[in-house]
Amino acid sequence: MTQPAPQPDPEAQHLNGSRMAKWHKRVLGLCFALFAIEVGIVLVVFPWLRSWDLNWVPLQSPEMRAIWMSPYFRGALTGLGLVNLYVGFEEFLRQLRSLFQ
Repeated sequence: MTQPAPQPDPEAQHLNGSRMAKWHKRVLGLCFALFAIEVGIVLVVFPWLRSWDLNWVPLQSPEMRAIWMSPYFRGALTGLGLVNLYVGFEEFLRQLRSLFQ
C-alpha cells in the first residue's frame, strides 16, 4: 500500500505567500512609478512641440482653439507633468529603499 504524500507545512506556505505578495507589491509600485514618469515627460514636453498645433482639438470650435493654444493652458499641463514626475520619482525611490532594507 502506498503512503499519502506529506502535506506541506502551513507556516512555510504562509511565508512563501507573504514573500510573493511583497514582490507583487514592489513590481506594481515600480510599474506605477514608470507610468507616472512617462506621463510626466509627455505632459512637460508635448504642449510646447509643433505637433501640439496639428491636433483635432483646436479645429472643434474657436473657443477650444483659444484655450488649446493658450500659453497658460500649456503651462498648466506642464505643471501637472512636473507633479507626475515628482510622484513617479518619489515612488521609484521608495521602492528602491524598501528593496535594500
